[in-house]
Amino acid sequence: MESLKNKTVFITGATSGIGKACAYAFAREGANIIISARRLNLVNEIAQDIKIKFVVNVFAFQLDVSNHNDVNKTINSLPAGFKKIDILINNAGLGRGLNKFYEDNPDGWEEMIDTNVKGLLYVTHAILPQMVERKSGHIINIGSIAGHEAYAKGSVYCATKHAVTAITKSLRMDLIDKNIRVSTIDPGLVETGFSDVRFYGDKEKAKSVYKGYSPLSADDIADAVVFVASRKQHVNIAQMIVFPTAQAAATMVHKEDL
Repeated sequence: MESLKNKTVFITGATSGIGKACAYAFAREGANIIISARRLNLVNEIAQDIKIKFVVNVFAFQLDVSNHNDVNKTINSLPAGFKKIDILINNAGLGRGLNKFYEDNPDGWEEMIDTNVKGLLYVTHAILPQMVERKSGHIINIGSIAGHEAYAKGSVYCATKHAVTAITKSLRMDLIDKNIRVSTIDPGLVETGFSDVRFYGDKEKAKSVYKGYSPLSADDIADAVVFVASRKQHVNIAQMIVFPTAQAAATMVHKEDL
């Protein structure tokens, strides 16, 4: 593996789940960390904890990736020591609702499209020019198996993750002569706060998603992200689908009787 020590890694949506796990995993490898999220108090707490545990440089700030003006303003005003971003991890994303299309809430569609698609585009567009200028960098998008397989009651969420897959593939083509790697990590079922958000805080419904089998953890996906980021420069893991052993497809999961 190639050392990640002193690399600067920017992770969006880093206050919980996969984003938070990635922040700790990269800090453990000696990388300097930039983390952002909508909840400033939480992102500051995580930054302080990482500094104490791993003695690396950390910069944290509040950011809603769906706000184009804020994305440009905050990224353009990063402190001098954090302006050169080596690895961008587009993690911020969410699911809202699991309903038949004709019964679904369009407000949830707006949230998913604004965050999962437009947010990824805004952040990438703000950071990519510096990578192009240096002819160096790595963009890692956190996608989903929903970006490969559509499923019932998930039309808009699946559409946003299919968009991530398409953007990743097209971006890799656009950057073929720039020595910039572009990857996507596409998990299956990961036990994080994802289902709490999807079901609008219905914790019992959220918990039922993960009963009867061993789902992936956020740390499992962070391990995969570090693996992809630490390959030798001439190696680009273009796409990685990660399932728990009990999962074979987006909606095919073997659950033991409880």
